[in-house]
Amino acid sequence: MHDVANGVQENSRPSFEAAIKGGYGIELDLQMSSDGQPMVFHDYMLDRLTSDSGPVHMRTAAEIRQIRLHIGNDPIMDLPELLELVNGQVPLLIELKDQDGALGPNVGRLELRVAEIMAKYTGDAALMSFNPHSMALMSKIAPNIPRGLTTCDFNAKFWPMLSRKRAEELAQIPDFDRTDACFISHDHRLLDAAPVSAIKDRGIPLLCWTVRSPDQEIKARRIADNITFEGYIPAKRSQPEDANV
Repeated sequence: MHDVANGVQENSRPSFEAAIKGGYGIELDLQMSSDGQPMVFHDYMLDRLTSDSGPVHMRTAAEIRQIRLHIGNDPIMDLPELLELVNGQVPLLIELKDQDGALGPNVGRLELRVAEIMAKYTGDAALMSFNPHSMALMSKIAPNIPRGLTTCDFNAKFWPMLSRKRAEELAQIPDFDRTDACFISHDHRLLDAAPVSAIKDRGIPLLCWTVRSPDQEIKARRIADNITFEGYIPAKRSQPEDANV
């Protein structure tokens, strides 16, 4: 659970340790290094979270591991290091960041390596991505790992590189069955969208991201089955929430 005010950066070892200590599931992000290794990092660029700059995918895994986060000065982790730390103590919700650039079919390197690494992990874990092609591939190469789609309305403000045609397609969540997904994780502000209601009406679990206050949580839980949260500590429930760490 990251807390920048107290020196704990997102996707960092201290944030994962805090989630484990609190008994909360962990939501984390994976970007790919130039040599095809899954690195625990949210952004495509290094600039916001580190003193380095440029795309993550232009650096090797060895180089990325030497880069330290602005807050806390912790090094960027890779997926095997994260799995060794967690070791089944809490569930994991792992988002594979789009490597195609436009949520298209140019996927494979990250997915194959993640499947290879996760095959050796015995703890509870699920995978998700905004790119349905990523999850369609995971359904073939790692069918035993639960998978879902990260979804939203793909607003042009937040998705400037995405064609409006592709955005409109994805907003309808057309690939759910094709990817053999078992859940979606949707923008908590848009849980009343018709495509989300259609998924919910089928009895499919509905998660949401990213809740940042108790008031937002109360509203989200009227519809969502579970939440990803950050910036506050929700009351414990029988089903563990996912801390956005």
